[in-house]
Amino acid sequence: MQLSVKGQQIDVGTALRGHMEESLSRMLGKYFGDAIDARVTLSRTGHNFRAVVSAHVGRNIHLEAHGEADQPYPAFDAAAERLSKRLRRHKQRLRDHHREDSGDQEMVPAQQYILSGEADQDGEWEQQGDQPVVVAEMATDIPSLTVSEAVMRMDLSGHPAMMFRNLAHGGLNMVYRRSDGNIGWIDPRGNRSD
Repeated sequence: MQLSVKGQQIDVGTALRGHMEESLSRMLGKYFGDAIDARVTLSRTGHNFRAVVSAHVGRNIHLEAHGEADQPYPAFDAAAERLSKRLRRHKQRLRDHHREDSGDQEMVPAQQYILSGEADQDGEWEQQGDQPVVVAEMATDIPSLTVSEAVMRMDLSGHPAMMFRNLAHGGLNMVYRRSDGNIGWIDPRGNRSD
């Protein structure tokens, strides 16, 4: 596993780096044998330390977890524990999906845009004509999944929403985490096969 540890305005020493590598290798090895790569970002937020752990454990399977504490070791340990809980919760489905995966999963190429989220002094959103200001543009892929697989991947990655092509009917769908903690599912075709 390739590990990248980055401190934002913090010096990450060799002892902490070794602790992170040992902990992640043990945890990810327990569930996946060997992860492809992992990234840990440690930063300061006020009086606390914040750790963000991201791992790429298989083709199109990305995990992310956050932890916060008053010291760097407990912040990392909290993030690693959250990641471990997610893996434990989804372990069986990941194994079943891996067995059913026949190789190439159909992906739909798409463009992803990041729009400016800041309003000017008058409270108006910045626009260029009828379009908002694009801050970044990148290529992305939309996977073909079942609804339960999409929910699992969204949960593992820690993202608030995920777009996917529904394997049941081929239409574009979205799952998202609602403010009440439940999962929302948008299906414009209404699960129709036409």
